[in-house]
Amino acid sequence: MRTRLVTRFVCFLIPVLLFAQTPKKKITRAADVPVFQYSISGKVEDLVRSEQDFRPFAAQVRKNVESVLRDYEIDDAATKRGLLATLAALDILEGHDDAARGRLDEIKALEEKPAAKALSGLITRSILDARRESGDRNSPAYRKAVYAAVVRALDGLPFDVVQNDLKSAKAGIEIVSEALLVGQIQGSFDPVVEKTGGLSSDLAHVLPGMRMILVDRIPLKDTLNEALGAYLSAHAKEKQDIWAAREVTLEPGGKYQPVNVAVWDSGVDLAIFRDRVLKDSAGQPAVLAYDMESRKTTGSLFPLNAAQAARYPQAKKEMKGFSDLQANVESPESTDVKQALAKLKPDQVKPFIEELSLFSVYSHGTHVAGILTAGNPYARLVAGRITFDWKMIPDPCPSRAQTDREAAAVEDYVDFFKRNNVRVVNMSWGGSVKNYEDGMEKCAIGKDVEERKHTAREWFEVEKGALENAMLSAPEILFVAAAGNSNADSSFEEAIPAALKVPNLLTVGAVDKAGDEASFTSYGPTVVVDANGYEVESYIPGGERLKFSGTSMASPNVANLAAKILVVNPKLTPPQVIDIIRKTAEKTADGRRNLIDPKKAIAAARTL
Repeated sequence: MRTRLVTRFVCFLIPVLLFAQTPKKKITRAADVPVFQYSISGKVEDLVRSEQDFRPFAAQVRKNVESVLRDYEIDDAATKRGLLATLAALDILEGHDDAARGRLDEIKALEEKPAAKALSGLITRSILDARRESGDRNSPAYRKAVYAAVVRALDGLPFDVVQNDLKSAKAGIEIVSEALLVGQIQGSFDPVVEKTGGLSSDLAHVLPGMRMILVDRIPLKDTLNEALGAYLSAHAKEKQDIWAAREVTLEPGGKYQPVNVAVWDSGVDLAIFRDRVLKDSAGQPAVLAYDMESRKTTGSLFPLNAAQAARYPQAKKEMKGFSDLQANVESPESTDVKQALAKLKPDQVKPFIEELSLFSVYSHGTHVAGILTAGNPYARLVAGRITFDWKMIPDPCPSRAQTDREAAAVEDYVDFFKRNNVRVVNMSWGGSVKNYEDGMEKCAIGKDVEERKHTAREWFEVEKGALENAMLSAPEILFVAAAGNSNADSSFEEAIPAALKVPNLLTVGAVDKAGDEASFTSYGPTVVVDANGYEVESYIPGGERLKFSGTSMASPNVANLAAKILVVNPKLTPPQVIDIIRKTAEKTADGRRNLIDPKKAIAAARTL
């Protein structure tokens, strides 16, 4: 459960007159994609930097990725895009530009979201065009050619559709640096190699892209940033906000009874919500908390130590800076963040990222609670506090004992919600069997890939079963879950809770204020409706307000609607609430989104 609140394709024809074609093996879940092991000696940074050392590693990666595409039929476009992207990076590094263009065409054909399809491979194609035009990649003429190619590629794009993705791309270009890249390698990859002597393909197949960034993108950072910045400045235009007209605010003093709602998350600063906090028989806030090891503890918020508490004021500015960067907003905070990142040395990257992750987790539950209770004076808040890990290498490491404690804690949380007559629970978190595999590899658990896969499956099924059974034991509670932020099919990933098929569960995807699909949002057959999850403003601990993005923000918007529906019609069951929200949602022309409509939903609830 304590997964971070945080993805990443050449037919092989056999002459039919000589051989019968071997049927491809079908893959219907992410955990069944073949995983390979690579022996690596020394530092991963040295491997990524050295063309000579990287060449034999790259050859093995190419062979393995091509074998997967040749031998398997994969029921997931995101996975195929990821495999093709690895091959495209290898082609670019090896100077096979025409082959890279072919890969980019395949990736574009597999893109499903309008913005992603419009922008697919745009920067890479522009660089390839400039490489063909100018042979010397260190010359001003080359950088000029890159700039011109990017400008040509951007010209005529539907700005309303692509602007969010372009802003995010520009933010990524602005902050990337050699030190940041090397620091991430030192923090996430080197410890695994030191413990195990190598990397699985889950980690290793990221390295071609990292080398491409190091040798191909970072030298063009200023040029790319200038080109994207000029385009965004020339098209400065705010999207239309569809949500204001759909919003419903319940006025205090009505003839309504309170509805108890729970934030099952990283903790809530309950002082912000005052009279909307449910109290127990002793007059204390209704809180159930578990620590990092899934042992019962106290407190509605993770207790910061003295040093962390002293850093929190600065961390709030950094979080705002990153939010502003994502939205392409020039502010003192975004400027400070860019300057701070530019000064980081590789050995400072890990502590910087981990500390930022800590404060993001610390703020997460309060931000969710603010969205969940907005415009509803009848909401009574209950806190189920999970203590999420924020470190690059898991601490504690996965274990069967840890899994069993987490499973028991899940049951305890749901029993706690039942005892407190909670009607709606928001769950803006998730995990999968691949998260277990990742944690096990980083902690050097298991003798090889196959043992890790087997053990991860066993432990995951314990957690999944506990969560599913706990939710089924509370048919009177509506659970609302975030779809996830991996831009993939949550069912293919076996994401929990998002992919669970439970009658009292509603899974939510994210769109922006205009209703356009967020680049990060996951999707799939269990994702029923979509809500605003882009730059959503809410509270953080201490009472200040910041804008965060993610399906973590979309989910409580739907939980908010469900709670208001139950205020005006408390007799409704969770399946009935889900049905109202689903039937009153607006289905978009592309068929991919079902945008909630609070006004229509609450009007419908009043008539039942």
